[in-house]
Amino acid sequence: MTGTTETGFLAVDSGGSGLRVVVGAGGRGPLARGASEEPVRTGARGIDPGHLMEQLVPMARALCTEARIERLDTAVVGAAGMASLGDALRAELPGALARELGVRRVALAADAVTAYVGALGPRPGAVIAAGTGLITIGTDLTGWRRADGWGHLLGDCGGGAWIGRAGLEAAMRAHDGRAGGSARLLASAEDMFGPAAGLPGRLYPRTDRPAVLASFAPRVGACASDGDPVAAEILRAAARHMADSAAAVCPAAGEPVIGLTGGLFKMGAGLLAPLDEELARRLPRARRVMAEGDPLHGAVRIADDLTTGTFTLPGDEKMLCVTSPSGGGVTHAADTRT
Repeated sequence: MTGTTETGFLAVDSGGSGLRVVVGAGGRGPLARGASEEPVRTGARGIDPGHLMEQLVPMARALCTEARIERLDTAVVGAAGMASLGDALRAELPGALARELGVRRVALAADAVTAYVGALGPRPGAVIAAGTGLITIGTDLTGWRRADGWGHLLGDCGGGAWIGRAGLEAAMRAHDGRAGGSARLLASAEDMFGPAAGLPGRLYPRTDRPAVLASFAPRVGACASDGDPVAAEILRAAARHMADSAAAVCPAAGEPVIGLTGGLFKMGAGLLAPLDEELARRLPRARRVMAEGDPLHGAVRIADDLTTGTFTLPGDEKMLCVTSPSGGGVTHAADTRT
């Protein structure tokens, strides 16, 4: 990188679809982008730091060359599962990034935090992140609160898998002739999956059941738009769950902002209209906005703020941990209440 002396940052979004990586410079934003479609492995130790580094290091070096960045001073890694599966990352990643890339300061964040910052930036409020699953996170800038995000068996209420499962249940009720069924959802389920009687055998052995269930959520939305009352009530119930979770994490003071992020909201008015009504009922002082950006945008924002000295977010042992050049924390850990 002859003739290049600029110091830069690395921002990473690690999720179920792989890695997305940005190299940039403080005050200048992203300068080069890369991606890998291979998700980072998880095992007995949680998220595998070795596998993450195997993918990240060559990509980061190539992006530094492209961006004419000589040295990476700061790295921000946002990862799905960081809060519950990130112990090995927190123990090993700062040292590994220092050895391989010369990084002096590392922020490790749950993807809910990077989703929050991508949606709202560093201001008080709450964010509903809804895709296959669902989690809400809020902050008053002194600590973080989260609600749900417990997976499709224990929670994720109102998320894509939840909506899809409720729609398939209504389809099976119609197949049986039980109350609460929907002939339209039954026809849509059989169009998508085949005869209803064979659905358990096709669904239960799958290891990707949440994704399969979530794949039916757009069909529920389409049936609701076509006037099916059962499908419409499923979306109304999903909106109630979302509002319940938002109310659990939203700051009580002032007029908070609630951001929406995630692919589920592409469903449009069939979901957004009842959600606005439920939020107005539960949180009458809050103002709902769509996300400014996605989790990678949030990781870039955190990296830029750390680089330029404008970082104001509260630290947290599980949700957002920042190490200084000397290895000490540069933010105070606050309790995450669940």
